[in-house]
Amino acid sequence: MTMRPSMTHDQLVIADRAFGSRLFLGTARYPNSQLMLDAVRTSGTEMVTAAIRRVMPGGEEENMVDQLAGRVHFLPNTAGCYTAEDAVLTAELAREALETNWIKLEVIGDRDLLYPDMEGTLRATESLVAKGFVVLAYCNEDPVACRKLAELGAAAVMPLGAPIGTGRGIHNPHLIAAICARSTVPVILDAGLGTASDAALAMELGCAAALLNTAVSKARDPVRMAAAMRAGVEAGRLAFLAGRMTKRELAEPSSPTLGLVGT
Repeated sequence: MTMRPSMTHDQLVIADRAFGSRLFLGTARYPNSQLMLDAVRTSGTEMVTAAIRRVMPGGEEENMVDQLAGRVHFLPNTAGCYTAEDAVLTAELAREALETNWIKLEVIGDRDLLYPDMEGTLRATESLVAKGFVVLAYCNEDPVACRKLAELGAAAVMPLGAPIGTGRGIHNPHLIAAICARSTVPVILDAGLGTASDAALAMELGCAAALLNTAVSKARDPVRMAAAMRAGVEAGRLAFLAGRMTKRELAEPSSPTLGLVGT
């Protein structure tokens, strides 16, 4: 019987923590909390993220942390921050309220495109690293910016595939592959993925993990899409490790020609 290749020894390490799953999941915009919990379970994820303003005491979803406690690593993010100063303050509030020094850093520069402000992101990264945070930095698909973030101490860089929530897939696969090939820290594809083939492509390009939210939460069947994303990430990672065949300009027969009639 042919056995499915095991992924148990192919762990992702960020800072001092190892993850068996390379799929990270957001928790926003689900029709209800039970669907979110079912999707998280089905996805096999070991890390979920949410905006700190949603889970601060008094927030509308503050019990989400309790619901997920012990099941996954919770990663607060600074979504909605438009300055480095606001992002740093939000991260400090998250550390105090949730007792974690892990933060997904987002400093937004455009309210319509939700595109990152890299100047603010770099400043906030430097400040947060100095304060002892494990920073996973959302950024644009720019190899230079990703290199600078790593040099400042970011534990992972998170280039976008396409604008947040668009589901348009990966606009610049060549640049994502270049970032992965050069990065000294894990590269997590973040934002824009729409379906399982997008997640597979991210992994085939060399990403260490993929983080997504809307593709699952706004699917017609979020739980099934969570399963599909899990399979897509696993397939893409296996394909990357296996190494794809070289592309050719002309056809090459897969069957030997020796012994054909007339030869």
